[in-house]
Amino acid sequence: MELAFPYRISGAGRTDDQQGDHIRDLIEQLLFTAPGERVNRPDFGTGLRELIFAPASDEMVAATQFLVQGALQQWLGEVIQVEAVDVIREESTLHVIIQYIVRRTQERRVAEFKQD
Repeated sequence: MELAFPYRISGAGRTDDQQGDHIRDLIEQLLFTAPGERVNRPDFGTGLRELIFAPASDEMVAATQFLVQGALQQWLGEVIQVEAVDVIREESTLHVIIQYIVRRTQERRVAEFKQD
């Protein structure tokens, strides 16, 4: 049994089980956690939310790609193999598209995240 993310209580009053894609949820958790937000893991996260307010430029997009790819390799490298990270900036929205392989099953997947 894997716990639901975000943590929640089921209708039966018990800890709810994971219903969807657990690995996608792990990636989302990593992307949207700010470094320093976790007491025992101060370097966990990417700070993606703060990048929304950064000036739009090719350099910012490239830095975001490297930041996301590095965090994925550091924190989820045993679970997934990252093939590509694409970052697209459209006005005040940041799209992050991650192509990866699940190491346990060798299944290829694509996950897209959007931060407004």
